[in-house]
Amino acid sequence: MHCKTTIREGRPSDAPQIASLIMQAMSEECCRYFYGDEHTADDFHKLMTALSGRQDTQYSYLNALCAVDGDDHVIGVSVSYDGGELRRLRQPFIDAVRETFGRDFSGMPEETSAGELYLDSLAVEPAHRGKGIAKALLKATAERAERLGCGPLGLLVDNNNPNAERLYLSVGFTPDGTNNWGGHPMKHLSLKAKE
Repeated sequence: MHCKTTIREGRPSDAPQIASLIMQAMSEECCRYFYGDEHTADDFHKLMTALSGRQDTQYSYLNALCAVDGDDHVIGVSVSYDGGELRRLRQPFIDAVRETFGRDFSGMPEETSAGELYLDSLAVEPAHRGKGIAKALLKATAERAERLGCGPLGLLVDNNNPNAERLYLSVGFTPDGTNNWGGHPMKHLSLKAKE
């Protein structure tokens, strides 16, 4: 069945797909940075699925907008939250990685702060790319930022991902700083609310 893609709020049952798409957004190298050499991407997916199914994490289905096909299969995701809540929302991830993989990321620098709706992850399944789904998710996330009133929409883009950067710039994001995340140098971009 092929129908138009729609955007809806995430649901607990979406957790495995949300986790897979977050891992795509992170990149294989960044995921490995967290799970280490003694574990696998499948182990990390199990951890991320558990976190996506919870209500108190940065990767929660509550923070997800899902692009779904006509069969309600999640084919894209945008995960965002109030930057001022990062410490509280990140703690379950830090605890789970320590418990599951024996790795301590409690000193990880913060990639966002109060005053922005932080777009943590944006990804579309490879078979559905190039169809405007990422732009639709960005538009819905920008509308969410306006609705929540927690500031502009902000994100980090990997310096080694020029395609993603082009996408963000094409919809109005502007560079406004640098950061480091998952062992990678990143650019911070923001999208101001329309006046």
